[in-house]
Amino acid sequence: MINRSFWLKKLNDGWEKRPLVWLSGVRRSGKTTICRMFPDAVYMNCDLPSVQRQLENPEFFFGNLSERSMVIFDEIHRLKKPSEVLKIGTDVFPELRILATGSSTLEATRKFRDSLAGRKIQIQLLPVLWNECLEDFGIASLDRRLLNGGLPELLLSRDKKGELYSEWIDSYYARDIQELFNVRNRTGFLKLMNILFLQSGGLLEIVSLARESGLSRPTVMAHLEALEIAHTIYPVRPFSGGGKKEIVRRPKIYAFDTGFVCHIRGWNEIRETDRGFLWEHLVLDMLRVNTGNVFYWSDKSGNEVDFVVKGLNGEVHAFECKINPDKYSWNAISKFRNYYPKGWNFCLSPHIRENYTLSHSGIEVIFTSNSGIKSFTTLTPASVMAGKSTLACDFTHSSST
Repeated sequence: MINRSFWLKKLNDGWEKRPLVWLSGVRRSGKTTICRMFPDAVYMNCDLPSVQRQLENPEFFFGNLSERSMVIFDEIHRLKKPSEVLKIGTDVFPELRILATGSSTLEATRKFRDSLAGRKIQIQLLPVLWNECLEDFGIASLDRRLLNGGLPELLLSRDKKGELYSEWIDSYYARDIQELFNVRNRTGFLKLMNILFLQSGGLLEIVSLARESGLSRPTVMAHLEALEIAHTIYPVRPFSGGGKKEIVRRPKIYAFDTGFVCHIRGWNEIRETDRGFLWEHLVLDMLRVNTGNVFYWSDKSGNEVDFVVKGLNGEVHAFECKINPDKYSWNAISKFRNYYPKGWNFCLSPHIRENYTLSHSGIEVIFTSNSGIKSFTTLTPASVMAGKSTLACDFTHSSST
């Protein structure tokens, strides 16, 4: 079993703040495997009828646990009254540590009538991060991570097997979309998802999506919401401070995993021209897990910054993704800094072994690798260059409510 140390730390940090951690993530992202990494926990597989019967009387169940116990409810939305179980556990037995898992956000299912506000931390388990590939999975091939994707089973497979991706899509639709969102038009839904994956990283065009999928605009909007809640797409919205020449409305849509992007496109190898576009997805995941909300910036003249993150004190930090850092262009960052002079600038490339800084017309850019983003819990140029961290930004990737 591969130790997912990055995520174990996230969970333990969550329990320091709240008694309940809700771990969501797409099917087969490794939630159950991570649950099994707590050998002393009471593990409850809520798919099993025997477990469902045990939890019909949650007060009796919790009352028979030893003090300071940890209890795990895997796939808790399979229970008839999951919110009641969690509410009793957190309110009546506050000394317990509770981990609940599901494929979607806690509010996705109608069974959760109580939001559990003030009791929970929500953490989304993303596909295997690039720094995890290097440090935990022993995979140093960028192309393998891009082509196979980040679901552990598929990443570890020596050969890219198309049937595994098709099986995942079938299971995802049946157990997540159809069951949780009551979507009945399988063909239309999956056609829309395929289009979005084909266009991953592109601007959202509702009218075009409706035309190509054969669905109505309201249906497209409803399906987009379901896809986002179920963690299969991630919208990156435009950042704007109100400038007349800035793009302010059109989000970009990213597919959750590069392996499925490659599968939908029919790719069996990574071409040089596609590597940079897929690399953006890995950078986005690392920024999301370390920083929370991620934006992009663009103006009406076509200048664009790949990703933008807000700082605590009015700074706006800019991130450009480049396979070849020698091809970094100064035009977009120069225009961006005309609007937002405060903030740090980064160029992220998988081929950078040692961080370095370049300056042009008074603008300084730090060139670093994606694996270095894991230290951006403290984003300062000095800390990145030194490999250290000092708290400078609000980088809480989990939400507590």
